[in-house]
Amino acid sequence: MTFIDNPDEPKPESKTTDKKINSTQEDLSQWGYDLYPDRRKPNNEPKSISGFLAGKGKENIDKIKCERSVYKCVKQSPLVKLMMGALKASGCGIDIRRHISCEECAPSVSGGYDPIMNQVVICQNTARKEGTIQSVLIHEMIHMFDYCRNNLDFRNIDHLACTEIRAANLAHCSFMSAWINGDASPFNIKEAHQNCVKSKALSSVLAARNISKLEAIDAIERVFPKCYPDLEPIGRRIRRNSLDMEKAFEEGYYYGFDQS
Repeated sequence: MTFIDNPDEPKPESKTTDKKINSTQEDLSQWGYDLYPDRRKPNNEPKSISGFLAGKGKENIDKIKCERSVYKCVKQSPLVKLMMGALKASGCGIDIRRHISCEECAPSVSGGYDPIMNQVVICQNTARKEGTIQSVLIHEMIHMFDYCRNNLDFRNIDHLACTEIRAANLAHCSFMSAWINGDASPFNIKEAHQNCVKSKALSSVLAARNISKLEAIDAIERVFPKCYPDLEPIGRRIRRNSLDMEKAFEEGYYYGFDQS
């Protein structure tokens, strides 16, 4: 789950990005659907003149702009292309029309991953800049990669904590972002990145599950030693104002990731 700044495990018969969690008996609010209202609205919801005059027709314009930015990122961003290639190499290729959706969301989030529909959600009302959309795509594609490659079970709190640690580690945290978020100081530069990762992972876990802060922290600390060093499939932590994105993309070739 991506924020504005600030139980049996399913066994897929084959590797595909279209495997779904059986949600017939589940309360979908546990998946964070209250943050993504379009996931619950009927597609044929009637449009009224009063609604249009109140500005509700703006969603279509936002959607078009969002989809254009997504397409541009897919074509031009080294890390998005790397993630697409890694998913394809794992047998979980992405059809951007099927697996990426621009939607209206709660103001507190800029994107998310829907494990039931296996879709990356881009929040068209909050993720407006291409840089933000790129960051959301990478973050949520890491969740998609973990779900495809590692049989991630989002109902398992340790699994959830692990994938949020990985996404924060690979897609978000740098010393500058850690400083802005208050996770860094001149006295803990060495630990700044780890603190930033834990902070972002904690926010995501708490938003996605109705658990106490202490339970979320315990889960993060439990899996952190194993999940923090796991840099697959990007292979390196991306520093700001560096060539790390281009280098990661070029190195994907050695791991069999399609770079076309």
